[in-house]
Amino acid sequence: MQRITIQPNYEISRVIRGGWQMAGGHGPIDAETAVEDMVAFADAGITTFDCADIYTGVEELIGKFRLRYADLRGQEALSKIRVHTKFVPDLTVLPNISKAYVEGVIDTSRKRLNLERLDLVQFHWWAYDIPGWLETAVWLKELQQEGKIDKVSGTNFDTDHIEAIIGAGVPFTSLQLQYSLLDRRPEKRMVQLAADNNFALFCYGTVAGGFLGDRWLGKPEPEHPLENRSLTKYKLIIDDFGGWDLFQALLSTLRKIADRHGVDIATVASAAMLTRPGVAAVIVGARNRDHLASNLAIADIRLTEADRAEIEAVLAEAKPLEGDVYTLERDREGRHGSIMKYNLNKGE
Repeated sequence: MQRITIQPNYEISRVIRGGWQMAGGHGPIDAETAVEDMVAFADAGITTFDCADIYTGVEELIGKFRLRYADLRGQEALSKIRVHTKFVPDLTVLPNISKAYVEGVIDTSRKRLNLERLDLVQFHWWAYDIPGWLETAVWLKELQQEGKIDKVSGTNFDTDHIEAIIGAGVPFTSLQLQYSLLDRRPEKRMVQLAADNNFALFCYGTVAGGFLGDRWLGKPEPEHPLENRSLTKYKLIIDDFGGWDLFQALLSTLRKIADRHGVDIATVASAAMLTRPGVAAVIVGARNRDHLASNLAIADIRLTEADRAEIEAVLAEAKPLEGDVYTLERDREGRHGSIMKYNLNKGE
């Protein structure tokens, strides 16, 4: 597994195990099996785990895993484990948010994860038209100074707002954002801002909810309603990218490249993102260890110049998506934003 140092004395695996699929809304989870799965990931070299305060039950599961891993492998092995959580206050909370509220959520995450100091907290704010996002970022910095947070980071902020946060003196370590072969909005401005300010990019959505996979190669365009909200979300991205025919052309190209490397389409789609400037890691959604081998292959394969040129030839025909990072999703009345859930702590 490739590893990368994103800040002094802070190293992560370039493939991050995502925790969303272990959340309560995705069906029953056996805690013991989930912990065993995480041990398998860590032993294989995927030592960085992503979760959130809004992923029901996931912080507790990772907290149990940390205790188990220390017992099984010792403190030195545990010291290589990194847990990236998120602070995502509900939309309804934003108008009256306070430092006490922020601190309470951070303290809850610390307790769940069995961490005296959270490794990295990724801050999200649903609505820029509600003031308080900058003050909240500063409060996170103050909690960092108090020793409750090691690294302050963000998720789904656009370029202007990250510039403002950094300008307010908040030391920014990373940004988690939707970035894939289908969605290259970060390349407009964010990649350069990250380079100028030395923060890392963590990509989610690199397989577009499963669309960038062998299952969809050669298949007719699906009609609404789709199986789940994730597919609905990424089908909208495909529509904006250039439509189903261009998407199929991309899948065909990825299949040819995958054949040359002995892997699947999803592996190539994620591996391609690791070659993009500024990208430190990709986040793979994993409910269990069934796809661990293919997750490991993301960092193992080395795409050639010819591979990358073939991908770029297809992408050259695509339409650029509108707006900056997460702009489409922030329009609560628009096609992309209207399917989002904004009060996840309340289960809405």
